[in-house]
Amino acid sequence: MTDAEYDVIVLGAGPAGENAAAYAIAGSDRTAALVERELFGGECSYWACIPSKALLRPGAVLDLGESMPGVTVSGPQVADVFARRDAFVHDHDDSSQVEWATSARIDPIRGAGRLAGERLVEVDTGDGVRVLRARHAVVLATGTTAAIPNIPGMREALPWTSRDATNLTVVPRRVAIVGGGVVACETATWLAELGAEEVTLLVRGDRLLPRVEPFAADLILRGLRDTGLVTVRLRTEPHLVSRRDPADTGVGRIHGGPVTVVFDDGELEVDELVVATGRAPSTEHLGLGTVGLPAGYVEVDDQLTVRAVPGEWLYAVGDVNHRAALTHMGKYQARVCGDVIAARAEGKPLDLPRYTASADHQQVPQVVYTAPELAAVGLTEQQAREAGHAVDTVELDIEVAGSALSRDDFRGRAKLVVDTAADRLLGATFVGPDMGEQLHAATIAVVGRVPLETLWNAVPAFPTVSEFWLRLLEAWRER
Repeated sequence: MTDAEYDVIVLGAGPAGENAAAYAIAGSDRTAALVERELFGGECSYWACIPSKALLRPGAVLDLGESMPGVTVSGPQVADVFARRDAFVHDHDDSSQVEWATSARIDPIRGAGRLAGERLVEVDTGDGVRVLRARHAVVLATGTTAAIPNIPGMREALPWTSRDATNLTVVPRRVAIVGGGVVACETATWLAELGAEEVTLLVRGDRLLPRVEPFAADLILRGLRDTGLVTVRLRTEPHLVSRRDPADTGVGRIHGGPVTVVFDDGELEVDELVVATGRAPSTEHLGLGTVGLPAGYVEVDDQLTVRAVPGEWLYAVGDVNHRAALTHMGKYQARVCGDVIAARAEGKPLDLPRYTASADHQQVPQVVYTAPELAAVGLTEQQAREAGHAVDTVELDIEVAGSALSRDDFRGRAKLVVDTAADRLLGATFVGPDMGEQLHAATIAVVGRVPLETLWNAVPAFPTVSEFWLRLLEAWRER
C-alpha cells in the first residue's frame, strides 16, 4: 500500500534537488515531491557557499579600500558581518524555500527519505512513515557530509566542521585547520580577516590545493602567509588530538577547553580545531541496498541515470554522484536530469545536447575565494598531458591599464592550456583580485571549443582588467 503517488520524487532539497524537480515537471501536468530531512535549500544555502562568501566578501572589500589612495576604511565590524551572513541564510528559517516549492507545484515533504524498492520511497516524518510511489522517476540529491579523519582523540575533541566554521558565532583567537583544500584555505582567509590572531593550517601533502595549477597554489600559499596571521605547515599530519572539557555547545560555538594537536615534530595548543579533510556521501541510510546498490557514492551516466538499476527510473545529481562536487555543477546536472526525465515521460528522443551532461568531465569552472582569488576552468597542464592532448601553454603576469586602475597593489597571473592540434583552449587559470568575475569568458571558450584565431577578434574593452586576454593572445601569437 502507498500513501501517495507522484510522477517524480526527489530525495534532498538542496539546489540540485530543487532544480531536478522543477525541470522534470516544467510546462506539464506532472507532479513532484521534494523530500528533505533538514532544511529546504540544503547545505549550500545554510552551511556552505552562501554563508562562506558572506564572510569572505567584507575582507575583500576592506582590502580593496586599503589599497586605494583617497579612501578611508575601517573594519571589519564582526557583529555586522555576522548579521549580514545571518540575513543571507535567513537565520536558518527555510519557510521561503518551502513557499517556493509550493509555488512551483512541488509538494514539500519534511522527513528522512529512503528507497524501499523499485520506484518506492519511505519517508519517516517523525509522526510515522509515509510510503510514496514514483510513476516516472526517483532522484537522489542527498549530497555529502564532512568527513572526520580517523585520528586518535579527534572525534572525542568535538572539532569544528565546515558547518561550524561558516556559522561561527565567535572568532577563536587560536585556530588549527586540518586540511589544505578549498574549505581549509577559505576558512583560514576569513578567520584571519575577522580577527583570529593565530591560524595554523596542517597540510598532509607538500602543497595546498593539489588539483590546481602549481603556480596558483603557490600564490595562495604566499597570500595566506603574507597576512602575518596564518602559518601553513606542509607535510604535517596530526596523529593525536586531545581536548580539555569537550562540550557540545552548538554549531559555531567553541566546543570546550583548549585543544592539543600532536604531530611528528611537535605539538600545538589552540582554542578551536577545524577539520576540512574532505566529504563523505550522505547515503548511509538511503536504502541503496533495496535496489541492489552498494553503499557509498552513486554512479551515473551522462544522463544522470543509475544504469546499475534496471528500468531508467533512478537518477542521482549533485555531490552524491561524485562527478563534480560544486553547487553550480550539481544544478547543471539537475537541469539535464530534469530534462531527461521529462523527455522520457513524453516519449521524446534524447538526441539534443540538453540531454547530456558533458561539462562536468573536463570543463568545470571553479572559484576559490581566497586573497588572492583563484578562478579556473577545464584542465590543468598536467591533466591535459595525462589525457593525451598535444599541449602547449602561455602564462604571464596580469599587468594592464585596467588592473592598475582597479587598485594600486594589483598582483595577478594567468595561464592558458592550449590543445595545439585543435587550436583551442583546454583550460585556463587566473589568480588575482576578483578573478572569479573574469572566468566566464574562459568557460565559454573552453566549452564552446572556440579556436584561438577566433578569440583574437573578441576585443576586451579598455581600460578593463579583462584586457589581460589580449596580452595572453599576443604572447601566444609570438610563440
